[in-house]
Amino acid sequence: MKQNLHSSVWKCCVVTLLFFSSYLTSFSQSSESTSFFEAGITVGPSNFLGDLGGNMGRGTTFLKDNNIPLTKLMFGVYLGYQPNEWFGLRLSATFGTLKGDDAIIKGKGGLEEARKIRNSDFRSRLVEGTLMAEIYPTVLLEYEPTDIFHKLRPYAVIGIGAFHFNPQGTDPLNGQWVNLQPLHTEGQGFAEFPDRTDYKLTQLNIPMGVGVKYFLSESVNLSLEIIHRKTFTDYIDDVSTTYIDPSLFPAYLSLQQSQLAERMANKTGDQLGNNTRFFPGDKRGTATNKDAYYSVQFKLGFRLGTSSDRRWRNSTSCPIRF
Repeated sequence: MKQNLHSSVWKCCVVTLLFFSSYLTSFSQSSESTSFFEAGITVGPSNFLGDLGGNMGRGTTFLKDNNIPLTKLMFGVYLGYQPNEWFGLRLSATFGTLKGDDAIIKGKGGLEEARKIRNSDFRSRLVEGTLMAEIYPTVLLEYEPTDIFHKLRPYAVIGIGAFHFNPQGTDPLNGQWVNLQPLHTEGQGFAEFPDRTDYKLTQLNIPMGVGVKYFLSESVNLSLEIIHRKTFTDYIDDVSTTYIDPSLFPAYLSLQQSQLAERMANKTGDQLGNNTRFFPGDKRGTATNKDAYYSVQFKLGFRLGTSSDRRWRNSTSCPIRF
């Protein structure tokens, strides 16, 4: 009985795949498929999701810890290629700033109090390059996919990217922004912490998201999309694991740098009106939650051309649009 069931399931899967393949083949043959390039610009707000900042309760890397006052703008340019109307590839470059600050947390007497007492902040300039695939599923349901005038199309994107960052924090002594990575604030690269290697300022990410595109004309379109970036580092904000003994800094850094590192590594109690401090071994961040960031982007795109003459095609097609 079990063998017959498995055989039936297998046959059903094969038939479904064959049907779907034949549908896509007939769809591509019946539609006037043309390839084209598209170029454009993007702009929109972005936010950091990591150890610093957040809201009441346990810190997370999702929207629950989103801090609207720390929103910064991202700007970008892109070049896309679509071999057909339902699938495309996009190469983009994005520039912006990420920011996090424990001072923004509103203490409610819960787990967020420890993050507020930590009293750290950061900012980082961001340069990002991505290669993403765009999928427009509703095109498969359209009668005439190449007729795009005033059409609205939802889509999904996913890909791979690389980004460069450089976290800075404010010196509690004078309020100036200083680079954090050279200070090894959590003992990165120290012999006492063999599991804490120096983190690289260029990392990989996985961008993924959804959007909707509206065609103002056959050559100009406007899109709104939300892109979330999953990263593989927990040091975008220079906070990840535990506090270290400040007496270790002079063994690896110059006198001036070690004094600065001690101030930047543990800012608890500063400007808070109390003497609460964290000590070596106490939790500073959550290493199991990798940092993330997202953006809400407005895209203005321009189709640069197709593999066939659009004017000839449009002149021979039915002028009536539905």
